[in-house]
Amino acid sequence: MIRNNIIVQEEDINKRIDLYISEKFDLTRSAVQKIIENGGITVNGIKKEKNYKLKNGDVIEIILEEPKEVNIVAQDLDLDVLFEDENLIVINKRQGMIVHPSQNNYEDTLVNALLYHCKNSLSGINGEIRPGIVHRLDKDTSGVMIAAKCDKAHLGLAKQIKAHTFTRIYNAVVFGNIKEDSGTISLPLGRSKKDFRKVAVYKSADPENKIREAVTHYEVLGRYNYKNNSYTHIKLRLETGRTHQIRVHMAHLGHAVIGDEVYGNVNINKNFAFLNGQCLHSKSIEFVHPITGEKIFIESDLPEYFVRVLGLLK
Repeated sequence: MIRNNIIVQEEDINKRIDLYISEKFDLTRSAVQKIIENGGITVNGIKKEKNYKLKNGDVIEIILEEPKEVNIVAQDLDLDVLFEDENLIVINKRQGMIVHPSQNNYEDTLVNALLYHCKNSLSGINGEIRPGIVHRLDKDTSGVMIAAKCDKAHLGLAKQIKAHTFTRIYNAVVFGNIKEDSGTISLPLGRSKKDFRKVAVYKSADPENKIREAVTHYEVLGRYNYKNNSYTHIKLRLETGRTHQIRVHMAHLGHAVIGDEVYGNVNINKNFAFLNGQCLHSKSIEFVHPITGEKIFIESDLPEYFVRVLGLLK
C-alpha cells in the first residue's frame, strides 16, 4: 500500500479533485474516480465526490493499493536497450511496435517484452495493462522511450514531465517548406468530435472535456525538393505530451509528417511507399534520475527508414 499526502496550493483552487489527481500522478481520470469511489482518496480525512472542487490548504491523502499480479504474458522480443539500472530502463522502440496491450491485442507489445526482460521489476502505477509505462509513443513512431521499474521512479519521472523539465526531442520529415527557421505551436488538443480515433485542434482548452493545452517547439534542420514538392526536416521539442501531438500540430499548419496515414496526404505518401508509418523519431530524452539525482541524456541514431527518406530528398 502506497500513501501520498498533498497540500492544495492557491493555483489549484477550484480544480475538480479527479482531474487534479489524474494530472498530478499521471493516472487516467477513470482510474482516479475508481480510487475515490473505493475510499482511497480523502480530503481533510473525509471522503469526497469525484467532482469536489479543491480549496486552498486542503490536505489530500491518497492510498494506492499494491499493484495486482500482471496477467499479460511475458515475451522474449528483441529490445534495443540504451540504458538500464535497478530503477529505470530506456529503450529504442522500433517502428511498428505497440507500446502496451489493448482489448484487441495482448501480445507482441513493448510491455510484453519489458515483462520478460525486467521480470517482476516494473512499476504498477498504471495498472496491469501498462506496467512501467511513464509516457508512450505511437505504434508507428520509433525512438527513445523510458519505463520505470519501481513506483518511486515512476512518480518522480511523471512529476518532471508535468513540470516540463523532462526534455523530449524528436526528428521528423514533413511536407512543404517551413519558411521560419524555428517556431512554437501552442494549440489545445482533444479527441475529434467527428472521429474518436483522431485528435483535433480546438480554440481553447477545456479540461472538463479533456481538451488540454499542447505546446510544440520546432527548428528547421534542412529543406529539400523532391518530385516537384518541398519537404522540411525538423527537430521538435515537446513541452507537453498529448496523444498524436506532433502529428496533429504539424498537419494543422499544412505540414503533415510524411507517411502519416491518419493525418497526412495520401498522394504525397505514395512517393514514400516503403514507409510503414510516419517519418517521426524520438531522438533523445534528458531528465534528472528520480532516485540518484543524476542528470541523464540519452540519444539514439536515426533509424534506417528515416535515413532512407533523407537520402532520397538529398
